[in-house]
Parts: sequence; C-alpha cells; structure tokens
Amino acid sequence: MLFVIRPEPGLQSTLQSARDMGLAAVGLPLFEVMPLRWDAPDASEFDALLLGSANAVRHSGKMLEQYASLPVHAVGHATADAATQADLTVDRVGEGGLQNVLDDNDTPTRYLRLGGVEKVALDAGVHTITERNVYEVRALPISGSSQIGLRTGTACVMLHSAAAARHFGAEIDRIGLDRGVIHLACIGQRVAMAAGPGWAEVKSAPQPNDAQLLALARDMCH
Repeated sequence: MLFVIRPEPGLQSTLQSARDMGLAAVGLPLFEVMPLRWDAPDASEFDALLLGSANAVRHSGKMLEQYASLPVHAVGHATADAATQADLTVDRVGEGGLQNVLDDNDTPTRYLRLGGVEKVALDAGVHTITERNVYEVRALPISGSSQIGLRTGTACVMLHSAAAARHFGAEIDRIGLDRGVIHLACIGQRVAMAAGPGWAEVKSAPQPNDAQLLALARDMCH
C-alpha cells in the first residue's frame, strides 16, 4: 500500500497520478498549509521573483499582484503553472532544485524570494536574495485510523520534503510502530537523510519532481 502524506492541494494531484499508474494509493495528510501575514517590499527593488513552490503563489494573497511586472524564476513546472494561473510571467523554469535555477543564471539578479517558513538554504552567488515568508506548513498527528493502515502489510510512504521525513519518523516512533516494516520513497537525497535510520528501505528519486518520485514508488511497491 502506498501512502501519500503531503498537504493539499498537492495531495490530490499525487493521489490521482498514482491511481492513473495503477497504484493503490491512500492519502495520509500529515500537514496543512497556512497563509501568513507578510510585508511586501516595493517591486522596483527587484529584478525577478524566485519561487520554490506553488504554495508560495497560492498563499501570497492580493499583495502578489503588485509583482506582476517581475519575471518569475520557478523551481519546476508545477510552480510555473501556478504562477501562470496567477497572471504572472514565467521567465525561467528549473530542473533539479532551486539552487540550479540560480546557478543557471549568469546575470546578477535582485531576487524577491517568496516561500514557506522552512525552506532550502541557497548560495546566492552573484545574486542578491530578499526573503519573505508567506506561508507555514503545520504538522498533524497520525490518527487512529491511519495507524491501522500503516500496521497492516507492507507500507510504502512518499516523502516530499525533509520536514515531512522528520515529522513522519517522529510520529512513527510516538505511536510505537516498527520503522523496519515501512519503505520510504524520497524526492531527494536530502529528504532521505532527514528520515534517519531503521527503515525497511529508503530510496531517492533521480530527479526532485513528483513524476520521478511516483515512478520510484511504483517500483518499490512492486
């Protein structure tokens, strides 16, 4: 059984993709995304928006409109699609993480980075980065019904972030479930490392995107 623990709306997207691949997938949302109050600096101070997740677009609120003139440099296609739907202009779409977006841009750029409270540390290089936290991902406990599912048979769990890996591990320990019966499909090596030891199997997707992670989960489930 494949368990997907990411928050909405990504949860339903991943579940549908998994089912399209013939996987028996169950939603186990252990996180909820909450918008935060934030102060919006003047758009004239920046050359581009740096976006590491679609949630940055979804939860920025009305203040995002004042940056419509700035090109978007997005971590991947899902984030780029969210930006386009918000009437922003996408200039760059990365592959393999937000750091690669910066490294592939040789022109010194003043970025406004909108994201969550927990984010990947970046090496700015020739660029300058101003950050604003526009959302927070809050952890939820594993409920009684979900515990039953995890205890039944062989479970494979998809992990989309280091925070998810740490929280899931802590919850498994809290409810007293053996890590050794659970297989983890991780979106990247950093996430796999955050999961810690003791699992039946831990593997990382070759590229940090949902399609590659689902392909990995399919192979692990079979």
